[in-house]
Amino acid sequence: MLPVVLVHGIRLSATMWDPVLSHLSRLGRPAAAVDLPGHGTRRGEPFTMDAAASAVADAVDALGGRALVAGLSLGGYVGIATAERFPARVAGLMAIGCTGLGSAAGPHRFAASLAARNPSLANRISSYTLRRLLPGPVGEAMVAGGVFCEVMPQAVDAVADQDQLTALASYPGRVWLVNGTRDPFRVHERAFLRACGNGRLILVPRRGHLGVLAAPGALARLVGDLCDQVDHCPHTGAERRV
Repeated sequence: MLPVVLVHGIRLSATMWDPVLSHLSRLGRPAAAVDLPGHGTRRGEPFTMDAAASAVADAVDALGGRALVAGLSLGGYVGIATAERFPARVAGLMAIGCTGLGSAAGPHRFAASLAARNPSLANRISSYTLRRLLPGPVGEAMVAGGVFCEVMPQAVDAVADQDQLTALASYPGRVWLVNGTRDPFRVHERAFLRACGNGRLILVPRRGHLGVLAAPGALARLVGDLCDQVDHCPHTGAERRV
């Protein structure tokens, strides 16, 4: 059974995936979530895209050397980088909420710089906001491993310097671009889809940037379905709604 490596969003940690991991375990799907440099158990390490991709590749190796890589937001951009750098390890790529071009990162650079000026305050605001956006166990999992706003400028710079379209074009495997229909990061999704040699766009109705995590059971089932498709199902169509 193809394993899964899950990659977290900016300033968060691997614990954000705990509800999804729980459902994947019930489905019998081997899976692991990874902490990126500067986040979670790797707090204080410099964040670079090379180091982040290597962390994901190491997690894939720990699961046998080949896995579906699924990442949200920053994690999706890191997944794209991992697929470019380590294509033999990435059996398929599920990139969630990350179809805004890094070259348009100006406003995000400003927000990241502002947060890093007073990370303690920014961490508290982030924790409060995430718990309000995703009440209950899902929101608690988002912040259980800590919040790390001090690393945001490095992460945003790394995404801004990344050529996502070239990276996707170079990857020979299957790619699923997953966006909530209310996610502002959808802005360049058609360009991302065109760049993929074997890509598909999946739209989740009435969900925003983090909203796809609100139903961890449904997300786990989707992940499992995509794993099953990697080796057994031909590419069909360009867009799907779930």
